Amino acid sequence: MVEMRVNWHRQHKEGLSAGDRAADRLRNGMGSWPFVGIFVGFMVLWAAVNSYVLATNAWDPYPYILLNLFLSMLAGLQGAILLIAAKRQDAIASAMAQHDYETDVRAAAQIEMLMDINAEQLKLLQELRDLRDKP
Repeated sequence: MVEMRVNWHRQHKEGLSAGDRAADRLRNGMGSWPFVGIFVGFMVLWAAVNSYVLATNAWDPYPYILLNLFLSMLAGLQGAILLIAAKRQDAIASAMAQHDYETDVRAAAQIEMLMDINAEQLKLLQELRDLRDKP
C-alpha cells in the first residue's frame, strides 16, 4: 500500500485565516508590474482629466491635493499590508525551519538504525569468513 504524504506547504496554506490569505494576495498584487502600470496609468489619467479635459471645472486642479491625499492613504495601507505579509513570511520561515529540523532528526535516527544493521551484517560476514577459514 502506498502511503500518501501531505505536502507541508499545502497543509500550511489550508490552515491560513481569511485575513492572512488576503494579505498574501494584496502583497503579491502590489508587488507586480501590472500594479505599477495600472498605478502610473491612473495617475496620468488623473492629471490629464484635471489639467486638460476639465481645466475650467476640475474637481482637483493642479497641484492635485486630493490625489496627494489618496496617495498618502494608499502608502499608509501598503505599509501595514507589507508588515502583515512580512510577519506572515517570518512565521512561514520559522515553521519551515522547525519542519526541516524534525525531518533531520528522523533522518538521523534512520541513518543510525541503518548503520547498526550494517555493523551487524559486517559482524555476521566476519563470522562466516572465520568459519570458512577454519581447518
